[in-house]
Amino acid sequence: MTRAGFARIMGVMRQRMRKPDEYRIHIQGHLDPQWSDWFESMTLTHNADGTTTLTGPVVDQAALYGLLDKLRDLGVQLISVQPDELSKDERERP
Repeated sequence: MTRAGFARIMGVMRQRMRKPDEYRIHIQGHLDPQWSDWFESMTLTHNADGTTTLTGPVVDQAALYGLLDKLRDLGVQLISVQPDELSKDERERP
């Protein structure tokens, strides 16, 4: 195995071993609770302003795009997508 090949394998292993990033996805309207199973590890919160916030771990960019595809398929209006910095800071503390 070459050094480049070994470095590539190690990079993939590090990516898989790190903790998933937390994301907050804010959408217009209230999603019916029946959709919570479809969004797997995400928590759905109905907000008083008529919006829904999905919060939870997202393992990588492909998984994030998968979540966004599901929201698109439902025809909901996307308001924002943000990494949950507070959760990230808490995870990095010893």
